[in-house]
Amino acid sequence: MPITYEQVAGRAFLRQLYADAYYPDHVVDKARAILLRLCERIEAERPSDLAALYVLTHAATEEFNLLEAEFDTAGSEIETVAREEIGEDFWFVASAYGFSDADTEELIGTRNW
Repeated sequence: MPITYEQVAGRAFLRQLYADAYYPDHVVDKARAILLRLCERIEAERPSDLAALYVLTHAATEEFNLLEAEFDTAGSEIETVAREEIGEDFWFVASAYGFSDADTEELIGTRNW
């Protein structure tokens, strides 16, 4: 399902990670795909409130938890810079879909990184 929100479709997700050689592009590509799937799910399911949104963002965060091993294998990790960049992109997504009052920490509340 293509993303229909122009603001989201035009977003360069994880820009800072792509700009830093410490984060391998092939793994960052997978991280970007997680964010795009989150957008697709939001558009398809249209969560009616923050609780419903958090269910979707927590599922996406669980995918990032699994991706941590791939970062490790590639000699990288989801550390402070990556954590902040990912959190900012989660907040951007929430805000773009009308949830500007979402709590960034709660959006990624199930993270283990």
